[in-house]
Amino acid sequence: MSAWHFIKHFPCTNLSRHILRVKPRCFFPSSTRPSSFSTSASLSSSSSSESFAAPYLSVRIHCPKHVVDPFSEALLCFGASSVAVDEDDDDEGEDATSGSSLVSKEICIESIFPVHEEVKMCISQAANSIGLKEIPKFKVEMGDEQDWITKNQESFQPVEIAERLWIVPEWTSPPVAEAVNIILNPGYAFGTGEHPTTKLCLLLLQSLIKGGEAFLDYGTGSGILAIAALKFGAASSAGVDIDPLSIKSATHNAALNNIPLEKLELHLAPSDNREISLRKEQFDVVIANILLNPVMELADHILSFAKPGATIGVSGILSEQLPSVKERYSPFLEDISVTTIGDWVCMSGTKKRS
Repeated sequence: MSAWHFIKHFPCTNLSRHILRVKPRCFFPSSTRPSSFSTSASLSSSSSSESFAAPYLSVRIHCPKHVVDPFSEALLCFGASSVAVDEDDDDEGEDATSGSSLVSKEICIESIFPVHEEVKMCISQAANSIGLKEIPKFKVEMGDEQDWITKNQESFQPVEIAERLWIVPEWTSPPVAEAVNIILNPGYAFGTGEHPTTKLCLLLLQSLIKGGEAFLDYGTGSGILAIAALKFGAASSAGVDIDPLSIKSATHNAALNNIPLEKLELHLAPSDNREISLRKEQFDVVIANILLNPVMELADHILSFAKPGATIGVSGILSEQLPSVKERYSPFLEDISVTTIGDWVCMSGTKKRS
């Protein structure tokens, strides 16, 4: 299924049949949505989120099969909190008259939207952004709050990132008690550790933290990377996000992991282009696992927080997008290296000293 083996949090009747994905970290410096959307934009490990139940709209959309990937991406960027693609819809059917095998021209995308969203407008914008001439048919229902919590818990199970490194949901016990266990209750948040970009960033972080470093998670969402850095031995960690609900989620997850507040700073990025209250050249390691467009547009901002000689990691990008990202960052980084899982990429390098 190429790059779209997504992971979690959709209130559906049979979670094992679904490919799930949640809202990307559209980390733009203003609160408005982009006026146009590039289908090359990619997913991040962080998303606007709350750890507690909230009303939502359940939307079932019939999408042309050949555009399911970019349309799913577009839905997420234009207002959807998550999407799920039923794998059964990929099955071939049989023509009753000829006995020949047929492949359906449509596939069903089930999505959730916040109750305040104009669903028809979001779907129309998403369709227009990828060149669909007609708005796909859709049906909207109100989702049950408790149902969301139950399905959320069913879909998120312990994830082994590497030997002796686990991401464990709050409602289960660690499979390996002596491992590094990061306890999470992500709610709607993206960042359970299952998505390739999150795994890539966790593995990069694990290799970089030797003890005593200051770490910045740019687009923190559930707080998974900021918490992991401290568990790996960093002296301090900071997380930045544009959504107050993500800050709430990360704060909750820090408490689950017994992280003292003096070790983990969480900052809400202003929506009016004002500066984040962090010092420039403050951090030894900076990771931004966000969308392609802000990775490109905010490169100077991301780099400004790193000390000369610090390591910068950027992810949430696909392998086909790597050349443009490398071109954008190479004037500022040296010893650039790339790791991949499937179609997903994490690029890292050392900030030049001059």
